[in-house]
Amino acid sequence: MGAAPAGWGVEEIGRLDRLASALRFTAEAAEQAWPHRLGGTETFLARFYRGDTTSLGYEMVDGHWPAGPGEVVVSERFLRQRGFTVGETLTVDADGRQQTVRIVGKVLMNSANMVLSNWETLALVAPGTRATSYEVGLGRGTDTSAFLTAVKAGDPGLDAVPANDADSFIAVMFGIVTVLTLMLGTVAALGVFNTVVLNTRERRRDLGMLKSIGMTPRQVVLMMVLSMAALGAAGSLLGIPLGVVMHRLALPAIAHAAQLVIPDRMLHIYHPPVLALLALAGIGIAAFGAFLPARSVARLTIAEALHNE
Repeated sequence: MGAAPAGWGVEEIGRLDRLASALRFTAEAAEQAWPHRLGGTETFLARFYRGDTTSLGYEMVDGHWPAGPGEVVVSERFLRQRGFTVGETLTVDADGRQQTVRIVGKVLMNSANMVLSNWETLALVAPGTRATSYEVGLGRGTDTSAFLTAVKAGDPGLDAVPANDADSFIAVMFGIVTVLTLMLGTVAALGVFNTVVLNTRERRRDLGMLKSIGMTPRQVVLMMVLSMAALGAAGSLLGIPLGVVMHRLALPAIAHAAQLVIPDRMLHIYHPPVLALLALAGIGIAAFGAFLPARSVARLTIAEALHNE
């Protein structure tokens, strides 16, 4: 919500709860964008927050979130382009007032022109500045439209808008990843299918001799499926460790090229249950790709299998 009435703060804005008493109202953060100068030569943007900052979405990769006056956090790109490190100080100039602030942390953010801080720091560089927007967290099951209507009815000066629906974006991304995974699995199964077809054609004589000494069609299918499943297991044992190593090497390299630092949790995503599931998937794809051609060759008669001998 923006354009709060004069005198309103994070605590006082809680009076909106009375506009719709059935809803839970939580003021999470207030934010103020402010231009500053770095060393009197470079302009950058600063945002200041107060209230509950845990829901802002900024992930710390080094240091800590500002806990007192004169503390700021920045991105890896900000530090690299200016030659700073966590722990160093900046001199900012706002409206002719110079103030030294210390970089106490690094956040996962792609901006090279942004500084994040708290309300105590804002009081040092621009005292008397009021909040320009509020982020409100509603309780589960709350009717957002009804709350927005109540806010606007309570004070027309407030501009209340719903937040972007991140869940729909995440659902779309998961859908795309799922489709790509199924496509890759299908391509792999088709590769196995082609390999088994060629293999059975080369082994027609052997299969005919095995059937002539009493091997049943079911045993033929089982033999061929198990042989390809063994190859799938071997491929999993070789491919999974190679994939994990490539992930560990490629992701930091991509992040470095983008002037980002990624947290360790983004690298340590392959846990034993996930690796076991990937191995079983490789074996399952190989067995599935071998089943149809194995079933087809198992139906051949001995005379058909030995026809060209």
